[in-house]
Amino acid sequence: MGQPEHIAGRQERSAERRARRRIVAGSVARITDFDANPPSFESLPRENWARGDYVVGEVLDTGELPCRVETKTGRIARIAPGDLALGALGNRAATLEAVGDWQGIGEDGVMQQLSAACVFGHCTSLSQWTHPLADLRYRGHTMRDGRKLTMRGFVRVAERDLAAPVVLIVGTSMDAGKTVAGKEIIRALKRRGLRVAGAKLTGVGRLQDILAFDDAGADYVTDFMEVGLPGTVVPAADYEQALRELLATIATREPDVLVAEAGASPLEPYNGETALRVLAPRLRMLVVCASDPYAVVGVVDAFDRRPDLVSGRAASTDAGIALVEKLTGLDALNVLDAASREPLDRMLAARLGLEP
Repeated sequence: MGQPEHIAGRQERSAERRARRRIVAGSVARITDFDANPPSFESLPRENWARGDYVVGEVLDTGELPCRVETKTGRIARIAPGDLALGALGNRAATLEAVGDWQGIGEDGVMQQLSAACVFGHCTSLSQWTHPLADLRYRGHTMRDGRKLTMRGFVRVAERDLAAPVVLIVGTSMDAGKTVAGKEIIRALKRRGLRVAGAKLTGVGRLQDILAFDDAGADYVTDFMEVGLPGTVVPAADYEQALRELLATIATREPDVLVAEAGASPLEPYNGETALRVLAPRLRMLVVCASDPYAVVGVVDAFDRRPDLVSGRAASTDAGIALVEKLTGLDALNVLDAASREPLDRMLAARLGLEP
């Protein structure tokens, strides 16, 4: 026996309203054409899910703060329970915040927002020092012409080799001061009138770091999301292919120098070691940013190459700089100190073969 006509009609109108609800897209979708050509979405069986798929989730009411979505401009949009967010399936392995894996999403479809950019997965570990993650329920994959939409589907591959020298900034952990160091290096190079590209090569999807490089004056900024990765906790072969595509794209902008940040540390599962290996032929200066002087020792021991400079939180004071130099024999600079401007400039000139 069918439903009464008025009930069926009410349900149909309710489904139409749900379909028309505004979807707030995270910055992982900035490479798409979704603004001009919004996709539909529908639920797909688990065997059809994969890393980098664009999916839609409904924010659940957990009594926590509103879901904070970093949009493609970098603006933070706060959305409430019942609202829809568009992101991509991915992984995260942060030492100080969250760990999660899209493959761990259960049959109930509940998933967590692993980054503000809307990388979605099942959180397996959360630091007590960070804010709770938003919970969402999977509502479907984005679709067009009967096919699911993925990050890789929007990548345009360039064919060019990077000729520019590279300054690479790595860290002992997240929040060690890498982006701050990158900004000051970019400023120093721009004072010389050079064309500078800034890039984040490893980590989890988030726009804030490359926007900081843009604020510092970089002529072009980019990151791994541009080549279809929601984050770089992926098999090394997949990451290496994506990195080479990213470097080719950067090469088309013809920078004089590439200032690149590797998120987290090279020993974490974000493929920092792969990035070091791929960049080796063009690498002219390696900067390590450390959370404290003793952390420098561990990272230096793990490298095949000694860094040219130590910066970050470990070099915040004269005492920290002295301890770094005592423990490692390496040069250290507080790049935020105006007195460091001249020695940093001299070091860049020497490593990059610039005029003194």
